[in-house]
Amino acid sequence: MATTGLSANPSEYRERLGQQQDRQLDAWAAELLRDVAKRRGVIAVVADIKKVARLDEAAFRRVFARGGGAPQTVGKDAAGHLMTPAISLHFLVSGMRADLPDARERLIDYLVAGFHDIVYV
Repeated sequence: MATTGLSANPSEYRERLGQQQDRQLDAWAAELLRDVAKRRGVIAVVADIKKVARLDEAAFRRVFARGGGAPQTVGKDAAGHLMTPAISLHFLVSGMRADLPDARERLIDYLVAGFHDIVYV
């Protein structure tokens, strides 16, 4: 598993992620956003990335737009949960890179937080 960046536990996974190039981390983060949205839903993914990456609603909207996402597609459901189309979630990755000086660490945090989802998928 060493060549894929995967590990037997989250601590080892974090260590291996730290050795990866940014392009690889970005690809894995975008894939995790997409795959988890398919299984758990967009609302859960948005809540997860906001929490783990420490993004309030304004920051979420900003990084989404900075990454190329259409700002008007970010909205709320009837219960008030922030959401965007699943196909647009990947814009968060490039937006974090463009807007946050510590984007790499936040993306690694998101990947590690999703360790069990990755293993499941």
